[in-house]
Amino acid sequence: MNFAAETRRNGRQIFISPRVGANVTTTTPRPDVVVREASRADLLSVFRIEKWSFPQPWPYAAFERFLGEPAFLVAERDGTVVGYVVADSVSNRGTEVGHVKDIAVHPEHRGEGIGSTLLTRALAVLGANGIDRVKLEVRAENDEALRLYRRFGFEPHRVVPAYYDDGEDAYVMVRTP
Repeated sequence: MNFAAETRRNGRQIFISPRVGANVTTTTPRPDVVVREASRADLLSVFRIEKWSFPQPWPYAAFERFLGEPAFLVAERDGTVVGYVVADSVSNRGTEVGHVKDIAVHPEHRGEGIGSTLLTRALAVLGANGIDRVKLEVRAENDEALRLYRRFGFEPHRVVPAYYDDGEDAYVMVRTP
């Protein structure tokens, strides 16, 4: 498993990573937030959050293709989806590598630790499946996301020029054990 231990201190979850001295600390959102595997009934809410969050949103059908993936997770509060993460694994030269493909939180719920909670859970699901190397792509100008990913041990691996339709570059970031 990716996380060796979990403890709670002062309302914060601390996950001890197998990397020596590498702790991932996340702010626990209000107790009424539930993270669970996404279902077909969640897709419209997920799609709406996607459209509110990104200038180049995924099409609805893209989310349909990931239904059933153990790391397609939603965060729900009071019966309403407030965020999601889509992650899976890909084969890279015979080794399975995790890939965080998409993550977003409803604009009204940002800054509440929901994104951190979703990323923590997705990494745990991947780790439970023996996948400890994980990659993602992020807009080079998305400072908030870059800070989040660095807190989780992701490091820039390379730049992909003009990765996005609007010409913005992307960083490929990688988290290794």
